[in-house]
Amino acid sequence: MTVPTPRRPILPGNQLFESLPGAATDPAKAAEVAHRTAELLVRGARSSEDADVISRVVKLADDYGLDELADLWSEAPADSLPGTLWRLYLLRSWVHSQAEDVSREYATGRKYAEVHAAVAGVADPPGPDEVRAMVDAVLRGVATGDFATTLDRAAAFARIVATGRAHLADETHDQVRSASKLVEMADQLQTAARAERVGQLW
Repeated sequence: MTVPTPRRPILPGNQLFESLPGAATDPAKAAEVAHRTAELLVRGARSSEDADVISRVVKLADDYGLDELADLWSEAPADSLPGTLWRLYLLRSWVHSQAEDVSREYATGRKYAEVHAAVAGVADPPGPDEVRAMVDAVLRGVATGDFATTLDRAAAFARIVATGRAHLADETHDQVRSASKLVEMADQLQTAARAERVGQLW
């Protein structure tokens, strides 16, 4: 595949979505837009040295709204680029909104998953600020680093939190069920990482 000349990526904002009125009702168009925006974020930003672009990628969910992105990406298969990217932003949004609980679950989970803790790379001790910083660092990897490694780190993080949540579960079993969902997400991210390494994540 020919490598295009590096240029400033165009990041999706409200105007992009407003300019595609058929996306919401046409499944084929929606899939096309989902893949286009995901590719711009991952492939475009990775080829840019522009620090401002990197910052905007990290803050995209806050600046443009996770709901809009989720509307585009949430129906994409877990083993696709848009489906994978949606899971990363969903993970970040969740960590930022519940950092106290997540840091407590992470601290518990890493006692039982030391290998995953080494991959995830959260500072010790893992307080709310450290957990938020780790997730933001993972998303910077979308823009500047090896995307497969980014997915591995996110998967390890999700697995550790799931382990901690299961150990801290109450009698209602709600936490056990949610821990199972986190493990499922971790598995999906690891599968995507393997696909990325062989050039099959699109």
